[in-house]
Amino acid sequence: MKYNFDEVIDRQNTNAIKYEPSVLKEMFKSEDVLPLWVADMDFKCPDVVVNAILKRAEHGIFGYSDGDDSYYEVFMDWNKRRNQWEIQREWICYTPGIVPAVNYIVQAFCHTGDKVIIQNPVYYPFAQAILNNGAQVVTNPLKREGDQYVMDYEDFETKAKDPRVKLFILCSPHNPIGRVWRKEELERIGEICLANDVLVVSDEIHSDLIMNGYKHIPFASLSKAFAAHSITCMAPSKTFNIAGLQISNIVIPDAHIRMAYQTILENNAIRHPNTFGIVAQKSAYGEGEAWLGEVLEYIEANMDYIDDFVKTRLPEITFVKPEATYLAWLDMSRLGMNPEELETWMQTEVKLALDEGYIFGEGGEGYERINAACPRSILKEALERIEKAVKKRSL
Repeated sequence: MKYNFDEVIDRQNTNAIKYEPSVLKEMFKSEDVLPLWVADMDFKCPDVVVNAILKRAEHGIFGYSDGDDSYYEVFMDWNKRRNQWEIQREWICYTPGIVPAVNYIVQAFCHTGDKVIIQNPVYYPFAQAILNNGAQVVTNPLKREGDQYVMDYEDFETKAKDPRVKLFILCSPHNPIGRVWRKEELERIGEICLANDVLVVSDEIHSDLIMNGYKHIPFASLSKAFAAHSITCMAPSKTFNIAGLQISNIVIPDAHIRMAYQTILENNAIRHPNTFGIVAQKSAYGEGEAWLGEVLEYIEANMDYIDDFVKTRLPEITFVKPEATYLAWLDMSRLGMNPEELETWMQTEVKLALDEGYIFGEGGEGYERINAACPRSILKEALERIEKAVKKRSL
């Protein structure tokens, strides 16, 4: 490998939320916890991105900026090459993050009391965005069948028929369970949405982080009808570990839907990307593919490490390797603790800062989400802490 992902980089004193002592103390009751919660990587981003930012910084003037043609073209080329999806320049709306985008989408397409479907357990800011903007959350829980999660189409269709349901937020790939939705699954859910005039909001921020043997399919790429009735949210942030630069690309093929979204952006004074975000997107999508290949190989090896460790040393815990993302979803329900007890145990006995499963909604109780985008030595330390604490409980 060209890149050394085993290197442990000290992120203290860099204002990193994941490591900020005051944040850890507030959220996890102690600064003395190993943080594997926030979904960013503990790896340096690609050299090409670092060098491009340094070169731009040397200019010394950081006035108002905007994306030029190449800013958009690298994103379009990336999707054409990797996803076989041809995006038109005018479809792309800059937004400083996908969580802000979801909030703006709810503002644009929901009135007070309207409803939005989500598939729990799912990324918790979805529910927050819905509720914070006066809409109601409608859950279509994913079903656990053996080692796999599947969609409940019958329940989804029943709920989509409610005329107050305006949006469906699709998490593709799914966070936290790590599913890559197949073509047939996307088509079936899409047809239900079309039949009931439910706008599909597809969060595809993890779409570049696909494990070997799987293939991401952008929802809007499946048909012109789906494209015209959807909003796709993408970003280089998870892919290249540049979330702090606040860049996302919201793809809206339909002109009327796009105009409604752009009106909300204007109302919220969202206009131009920041200077370094522009440079980062161009260099990452333009020259960062080799780095991505290597980091995916390392992350998949980390998932293999978790899988082997759990099977051989933590039989009380269940783990199914994800098809995508760098997030491991561990079932700890057989430890016999309720969500509050599990959280307290994880913080005070294990001394890990993780995302508790219950925050992802119904179906997440008893689970822990671990960020595996870290050096293997850190992952080993985390798993050994769990092993030690489990053994202590059994004494």
